[in-house]
Amino acid sequence: MSQIFFPVVVFFGVIILISSFFIVKQQTAAIIERFGKFQSIRKSGLQLKIPLVDRIAGRLSLKIQQLDVIVETKTLDDVFVKLKVSVQYKVLPEKVYDAFYKLDYPHEQITSYVFDVVRAEVPKMKLDDVFVKKDDIAIAVKTELNDAMMEYGYDIIRTLVTDIDPDAQVKIAMNRINAADREKTAAQYEGDAARILIVEKAKAEAESKRLQGQGIADQRREIARGLEESVDVLNRVGINSQEASALIVVTQHYDTLQSLGQETNSNLILLPNSPQAASNMLNDMVASFTASNQIGESMKEAKRNPKKR
Repeated sequence: MSQIFFPVVVFFGVIILISSFFIVKQQTAAIIERFGKFQSIRKSGLQLKIPLVDRIAGRLSLKIQQLDVIVETKTLDDVFVKLKVSVQYKVLPEKVYDAFYKLDYPHEQITSYVFDVVRAEVPKMKLDDVFVKKDDIAIAVKTELNDAMMEYGYDIIRTLVTDIDPDAQVKIAMNRINAADREKTAAQYEGDAARILIVEKAKAEAESKRLQGQGIADQRREIARGLEESVDVLNRVGINSQEASALIVVTQHYDTLQSLGQETNSNLILLPNSPQAASNMLNDMVASFTASNQIGESMKEAKRNPKKR
């Protein structure tokens, strides 16, 4: 009998001895209770407890954790919007006891505070302000949570408003407003470009006209200079100015007829072509120039001596 009992005792003794040792992982705290009463907090490493007397009541992670809370609320301009608030928190190593025994459901507690703060802040803002001031909302949530959760051993590291989701119809309307605004800006730029194009085109046309006028003036100046030289040459051979002018006009007349005759699709009206036609035209021109010269001299004389009138 003793031969059977002894191995059993040894076996259970080994089991109890092995159960006396336990391992706590890095960034974790183990809470030890003795007969249901708090005994100690064990940190990471190989730990020892009294078998059948001490027990591990629970373990708490000391790592930074994140809780995402989605809150639906209404803005100042009566738009329903969903906000996703990410809360990053951790258990303070020196307050593991408070975190384990004072607060049973930390996630629910944090969620309640987030709901309370968001539904107090967002209804004070218009929808556009919610997007602009989301950091203010996050700061308000962090401040409220820190004041409340520090008592229970939780430190709120950071709160972030990671998503703002208005109603689908509101998003469509916002996109339409944005598109209309961009189209308006594009139209303004197109109008400015068209105006600049018109102004530059007008400047170019004005410059072209100026250069064209300058060219015509230079051309006429050269023609006048050539005529003047022609008259001087004719005067040297005994032809007076009136006859010289008439001769030049007749010469230009026949040059014009020759130029028109070179074009295949031109319409030409011929003057009388009798043997006396050129002579008569020349005599008529000389008489016209003489009469014009006499009228001009009379007008100059009248201006010089107004009393004779």
